[in-house]
Amino acid sequence: MAEADLDAVLAVQAACYPPAMQEAADVVRARLRASPDTVLVARDADGICAYLFAYPSRLGKVTPLGGHFTLPDTPDTLYLHDLAVAPRAGGQGVARRLVDTLLARAAGLRHSALVSVQDSRRFWESLGYAAAAGDDVALATYPAGALYMARRLSA
Repeated sequence: MAEADLDAVLAVQAACYPPAMQEAADVVRARLRASPDTVLVARDADGICAYLFAYPSRLGKVTPLGGHFTLPDTPDTLYLHDLAVAPRAGGQGVARRLVDTLLARAAGLRHSALVSVQDSRRFWESLGYAAAAGDDVALATYPAGALYMARRLSA
């Protein structure tokens, strides 16, 4: 992803999340700048159709929705902060391919974690994630039903 993709990414975000879950452009830009090697987009004939924001973190650490974060000195986890697929690309395996691509780049990290929202738990379980203990204060910034999930990565 490049900063020039930001408007298209925000359009996908708007198509996938209610207003209360949408993050502001400056927050999205900060995530891209903090860890550009762990932010991906997928494109189709109409342009950007999906994105995945991730960054190095620590197991159990939850980034508040819309909140700023700092990269830890000693990360052990690839935190998948936001994955969204435009409705036009749904059901084509785009989300799984984005996740697989980033997990393949997670060398040296022992875990991957995320916050499951919008009834996505079964999708994440299909990728090996399970409910885990996380920062309940930060988790409370997400809508009801949000669930912190993690999985072990091969070392």
